[in-house]
Amino acid sequence: MNSLKKLEEKSIFILREVKKRFKNPAILWSMGKDSTVLLWLCKKAFYGKIPFKVLHIDTETEFDEVYDFRDKIAKEWKLDVVVRKTKGKFEEKTCAPRKTEILKNAVHEFGFDALIVGIRRDEHHIRNKERYFSPRDKEFRWKVYENGKSMQDAEFSGWWIYATEFGEDTDHVRVHPLLHWNEEDIWEYIKQEQIPVLDMYFSKDGKRFRSVGCKCCSQPIKSDAKNIKEIIDEIKKNKDDERKGRDIDKEHRMEKLRSLGYM
Repeated sequence: MNSLKKLEEKSIFILREVKKRFKNPAILWSMGKDSTVLLWLCKKAFYGKIPFKVLHIDTETEFDEVYDFRDKIAKEWKLDVVVRKTKGKFEEKTCAPRKTEILKNAVHEFGFDALIVGIRRDEHHIRNKERYFSPRDKEFRWKVYENGKSMQDAEFSGWWIYATEFGEDTDHVRVHPLLHWNEEDIWEYIKQEQIPVLDMYFSKDGKRFRSVGCKCCSQPIKSDAKNIKEIIDEIKKNKDDERKGRDIDKEHRMEKLRSLGYM
């Protein structure tokens, strides 16, 4: 486990850089543990208040517990939550294309120039390629490679110096303040700070959700972990991928969708 204080300081620095460098940022909230930790860090960075709109991309395929948690925390933390759904009928049965469409519409509707996202490098090998400040073009494309060569320059010479100057074709920038955290860090921090999380993460009838997404792409895992300590102990022993129950992570779909604008 990394030093939680150092992890926290680095993330708070990045969040304050966002406030300093962008005119109209928003923070994405899925109600999962990572994005909820990100909101908590945002509260710490700005002395109890979150100075950004909090955007929920609602595919209308969420678990009931997710909606309940959203409404409860939004009220308690006094969040400026914006909920956006698909416009009209959507033929796709899976949630990923819906998320991409809703996100594009929301960015254009509000004119967001930065989106703060709670992804971590250890979650998936595609996310390991990300940068703290990652530009997207007007088509929401994320250029990882072109003609077999990496299109991403080294981002910083020290962790306090980030590349925040981007090309003219940049539509908005994705900001990832949790890249340097891992799953165990997140749970240790939740435990230390007593951050509320979805009950779905805790075992019931021998199963729990290790990663929570929509109904169409999330499956519980076998687990007897009923509290945070037991979850941390389980993570230390279990070397399976955190997102193995998420269908979206299979068969290179994540890289394709992220290059097209998915979170």
